[in-house]
Amino acid sequence: MDLQEAVKLKILKLCKEKNITINKLATLSGVRQSTINNLVDGTSKTPTLLTVLRICLGLDMQLKDFFDDDIFKDLDDE
Repeated sequence: MDLQEAVKLKILKLCKEKNITINKLATLSGVRQSTINNLVDGTSKTPTLLTVLRICLGLDMQLKDFFDDDIFKDLDDE
């Protein structure tokens, strides 16, 4: 699994856990919905740390907690 896929899965997992839509996540985080959609549908292959940080802030979580997930344990070297 690559980083883009792991970020995608984590975003979807967080939305499901918090029972929110991508639209609501965009509103909470101040990240354009199109940016989040591009991450989730694979259009964007390079998620930026700033985007992930803004998502974390919108969800009132720390960046370290976003990446503290088994999803990120076995990333492919690319």
